[in-house]
Amino acid sequence: MAIILIVGATRGLGASITKQYAAKSANTVYGTTRSPEETKDFPTEVRWLPGIDLTHSNVGERLASLLDPSHPVDTMIITAGYFATEDLTADKGPNWEQELRMYTTSSIAPVFIVHHLVHKGLLREGSKVVLVSSESGSIALRHPKEGGGNYAHHASKAALNMVGRLLSLDLKDQGVIVSIVHPGFMRTDMTKGVGFDKFWDEGGGESARIPPIDGAMWLLTNVCDGLAVAPDEAATSLIQWTDKLDINKTGEYWAPRGPGEFVPEMGDIGTAEAVLGKDLATPLKLPW
Repeated sequence: MAIILIVGATRGLGASITKQYAAKSANTVYGTTRSPEETKDFPTEVRWLPGIDLTHSNVGERLASLLDPSHPVDTMIITAGYFATEDLTADKGPNWEQELRMYTTSSIAPVFIVHHLVHKGLLREGSKVVLVSSESGSIALRHPKEGGGNYAHHASKAALNMVGRLLSLDLKDQGVIVSIVHPGFMRTDMTKGVGFDKFWDEGGGESARIPPIDGAMWLLTNVCDGLAVAPDEAATSLIQWTDKLDINKTGEYWAPRGPGEFVPEMGDIGTAEAVLGKDLATPLKLPW
C-alpha cells in the first residue's frame, strides 16, 4: 500500500492527481484543503486534511500534526499555487500583497512543509517529494522574444527550483528523492483567472500586437496556440514520471511531457528550441 499526499488537492492539476491516485485501491490518498467546502465531487476514499493554507507560517507544523509517523509518506506532490499578472505599466504594476502570496505559496511554504515532515519521520528512505514548478522558473529559458513582466510568477518558480535543489542535497543521504517538474501549460482556473484561457484553443499569431512588456502573453499568443493540456492529461504524465523516479534523478528539473508531447514543432515551452536547439527529448531536462 502506497501513502500519497497531495498538497493543493482541490483544484486544477492537484484535483486530477488526487482523483487518479484514489482510483487505485492500493493507494491511501491524503489531500490538503483550506476548507471542507472544497472537497465536493471527490472519491470518498480521499482522506482530507483541512485548514492547510500555504500562506500561513504554521503550515508545516499543522500538516505534520495531522499525519501518523508510523505510516510515512511514500509520495508527496506539492502543487498549490497562485498567479497574478504584472508588468511595469501604471495599470498593472506590481502589487505588494500579490507578490508576497506568490513567493510564499510557491517557494517558502514548501521548505517548512518538508522540514516538519522530515523531523516527524514522515519522509524516510525511498520517499518522493515532487515540487510542481514551471518552465517559467528557468532563467536560461528566458528569451528576448518574450519580453519581461510577471516578475513574481517567474521569480517565485525560480526560487522553488533552488529550494528543490538544496533540499535534494540535504535529503540525499537519507534516501529521500526530490524532483522539480514543469507539468505543462494547462486549462485550469489559474490560467483562466489571469486571462490566459483565450490561448487555450487559439492564438493571435503575429497579427496580435500584444505590448512587448507583457512577455508571457506574447509567448502564449505566438507559440502556444491551442496547446493547453487538460489537467487530467498532465496528471497522468506526472504520475507516470513520479512512479519511475529514483535517487539518480534527485534534485533535477524536468518537463515530463517534453517541450511539446503531441506537437513538438510548436511545443508548450515556447523558448525551448531558441535556447536549447532542435530535436529535443521527451522527457526534457530543463536548464536552471
